[in-house]
Amino acid sequence: MTLIDTEQFTVRRVSEGNNSPASHNVSGILPLPLPPGGHFIGGSFVPGSSTHFIDVVDPTTEQVIASVKAGTAADVDVAVEAAVAAQKSWGATTPKERSEVLNLIANIIDANREAFEIIESANTGKPRTVAEDDVSSTIDTFRFMAGASRTLTSMAGGDYATGHTSVILREPVGVVGVITPWNYPLLMAAWKIAPILAAGNSIVLKPSEQTPLSTLKLAELLAGRIPDGILNVVTGQGRTVGQRISEHPDVALVALTGSVVSGQAVAETAAKSVKRVHLELGGKAPVVVFPDADIRAAAAGVRNAGYWNAGQDCGAACRVLVHESVAAEFTEHLVREVSTLVVGAPEAGDDVEIGPMISRPHFERVKESLAEAKAAGLHMAIGGSALEGPGYFIEPTVISNVPAGAHVATHEIFGPVVTVETFNSTEEAITRANESPYGLSASVWTRDSSLSLSVPKQLDFGTVWVNSHLVLACEVPWGGFKGSGYGRDLSLYALDDYSRTKHVMINHGA
Repeated sequence: MTLIDTEQFTVRRVSEGNNSPASHNVSGILPLPLPPGGHFIGGSFVPGSSTHFIDVVDPTTEQVIASVKAGTAADVDVAVEAAVAAQKSWGATTPKERSEVLNLIANIIDANREAFEIIESANTGKPRTVAEDDVSSTIDTFRFMAGASRTLTSMAGGDYATGHTSVILREPVGVVGVITPWNYPLLMAAWKIAPILAAGNSIVLKPSEQTPLSTLKLAELLAGRIPDGILNVVTGQGRTVGQRISEHPDVALVALTGSVVSGQAVAETAAKSVKRVHLELGGKAPVVVFPDADIRAAAAGVRNAGYWNAGQDCGAACRVLVHESVAAEFTEHLVREVSTLVVGAPEAGDDVEIGPMISRPHFERVKESLAEAKAAGLHMAIGGSALEGPGYFIEPTVISNVPAGAHVATHEIFGPVVTVETFNSTEEAITRANESPYGLSASVWTRDSSLSLSVPKQLDFGTVWVNSHLVLACEVPWGGFKGSGYGRDLSLYALDDYSRTKHVMINHGA
């Protein structure tokens, strides 16, 4: 391993001898425990109808580590048929029985957590600490939903019309199509699978073609342990597999976490059959720092929440709006914080915090955004370039003194890039924050109890933190407004989204 100390941050590289797919590992001991490469349908892996494959690339080495089947519409049809058949009996189970299956899934993941961490790091380039957090959060998601599925409440039964007794039933919607993203492959699958199964539905899931390995590994470990057909996985491209899931007449609801463009395509297709859609899309989270805030804490908070998972997070603290009176102080602290970040491959050390961009196309998009900012004359307070050598690494970057309306501060970069703007009044801060086309998350930093209550109410975002950012819990909902989509993940609200309400009224007065 070579160590490069710069004036900005530390870059750790693994020696060339450790860069081959065969030796790629996180712990330095275990090889990559690859899952089967077929589709998982009806409880087992099948080859599917196509002879074409999609290469899966390690973004730290740019080498192919596996290949998976390029699914077809016909493969989706087979998976939906299996899901329809399985849902009839699964939907008739009791909450207790479904809870036991979800707890079993959590236990299986827990027993194989090291394998999942290795796969996730190899497939995405995540540092070990990020992969560990993903797996732990995945386990907690299933355990929470196992309990939540037994506590559903509805309007009380009663006589709301004379001589008639009303009962409210919560029913499964049926087969749910799921499309998951590349930035949190296992965790985002869990955010969908757990509440969907808890509500009595069955699933046909398409993982991102860039990061399908951990989802396939989950299917491999669940085979024969959960009812056949309630979880089906079809790998492939969105334009074929995702399109067919969205349009299939036997799919009652489509749930997607992904880009705005992907969400628009799914919603447009689903609208033709009037099926429900659950969308968790992009974000450009504003971080509003008032002059009375703990400036050091705010800078440290942005270090953690702006660069977690290399900024490839829809809730990342990527757009700072700081009062002009403390802007210089805040920027100084933030640059100092960012200078301590360690960049590198996951196997380069446990202190690595920043991994690569997920793919060559995304790497080029982030580079283009930085080039546009430089061409516009914006100031790179730290970073601002790609790193030389193998892998899709971008320097952790802070762009300071960004003018209002700058493109770099309004569109989603999805990389380790934080912009800093200034404001001079509370009203301006709220207006500027709400100008974003996204509405997923935001944070407010202040010691003023009045501002901590009044400002979040005026911010048009689904989650607003005060004096923190990117803190999540299974008990509370996650989802956005405006261009960030609709529907809620986590919490009891997710169970609401994946069930339907039926009113039964009995006439007993005749």
